Amino acid sequence: MFSKEESAKIRKEFWTSFGKSFPRKWLFYNTKIKGFSFKFVADRKSAMITLDLEHPEDIANELLYNQLLALKTILTTDYLPDAIYDDAYELESGKIIHRIYVPHTTKFSIHNKNTWRDCYEFYVEKMPQFELFFEDYEDILNQVI
Repeated sequence: MFSKEESAKIRKEFWTSFGKSFPRKWLFYNTKIKGFSFKFVADRKSAMITLDLEHPEDIANELLYNQLLALKTILTTDYLPDAIYDDAYELESGKIIHRIYVPHTTKFSIHNKNTWRDCYEFYVEKMPQFELFFEDYEDILNQVI
């Protein structure tokens, strides 16, 4: 078991090591669509890449998610076959959002440095596919709201 301070230090080291090992400018929040962001997630038990929909206006959020549902076959056929759509994903904070994600299926813990490299490679392999999908369909998504 790690103290909060030790755990925070390990998390910081994980992300710093990732940035140094795989320097690249990621899209993340720079989608120019409000409440539409890509994320890397890593915790004590799992890792994943995500596309989170958290638009402050419920109607815009629903329209975006519905458009992504319409594009689901394309996303899962041409880009990310393992993508999971969750229209009611609960964050640790208790907030419910729409999330599309790809889980890292290999055993992982942010507290176990022996699992980091495999996770980094997963991120570098999968996130560019998500970003490419967004670039290819950005105009369609922008027209929704």
